[in-house]
Amino acid sequence: MKYKKTLFLAVLFLFMYGAGAGAAKIVDVFSSSRFMQKSTENWGLGFGTEGEVPTGNVSSEELAEYDAFYVGDTEKKTIYLTFDCGYENGNSEKIMDALKKHNATGTFFVVGNFLETAPEIVKRMQKEGHLVGNHTYHHPDMSKIGDLDSFRKEIEDVEHLYKEITGEEMIKLYRPPQGKFNTENLSMAKQLGYRTFFWSLAYVDWYEDDQPSAEEAYSKLLPRIHPGAVVLLHATSKTNGEILDELLTKWEDLGYTFGTLKDFIP
Repeated sequence: MKYKKTLFLAVLFLFMYGAGAGAAKIVDVFSSSRFMQKSTENWGLGFGTEGEVPTGNVSSEELAEYDAFYVGDTEKKTIYLTFDCGYENGNSEKIMDALKKHNATGTFFVVGNFLETAPEIVKRMQKEGHLVGNHTYHHPDMSKIGDLDSFRKEIEDVEHLYKEITGEEMIKLYRPPQGKFNTENLSMAKQLGYRTFFWSLAYVDWYEDDQPSAEEAYSKLLPRIHPGAVVLLHATSKTNGEILDELLTKWEDLGYTFGTLKDFIP
């Protein structure tokens, strides 16, 4: 069964991205201590003072047990740019043009559909030094997959197709679809040699027919930027394609530089 665009849009929830007035309450509802007991969680963030690192509903220390991360070094003004690629609709190359202009390395988390339908763009990502990470083949709720063989197939089908396209092995960076996870599949990802990446900054950019204005995007992405930010943007977003050059300039003007997820690998 092929990845469906409608599924990709429908399953995303606003609260996973910490957007909105009630975001800070998410952390209270999903305390980190419950993470070790509860079967399934949805990644969530609580934002405090402007410019401060948000609080995840699981701590960095607990995530680290599974080689999982949501933020980098909070003492350095470094930003890590990541893009989820569910399907190609004409914006990925605009995004790469902006990254090239700023000498910035992005990580593109791809699904099977993207690899099948946009192999030339994948080749460009690889050629220009970007990282191509694993977002699973069919973009399912991986927290409902309880056996390693099924989990491995979702992951390895992406690896195999990437290698067919580029001739290279895929770097082992994983982002859980829909931000859904549990200890079991974080452990399975670790067994397969993967590092799992959530995010510390994102905004509602995934509705293709209801894109935010540039002003709306800046109002979310500028005040909430923080040291060590792992930024999640969707490569399907027309707004992102249009504003990324200026957005990166604005972040640079605030004293930030751009890192790579390779920085998380010892």
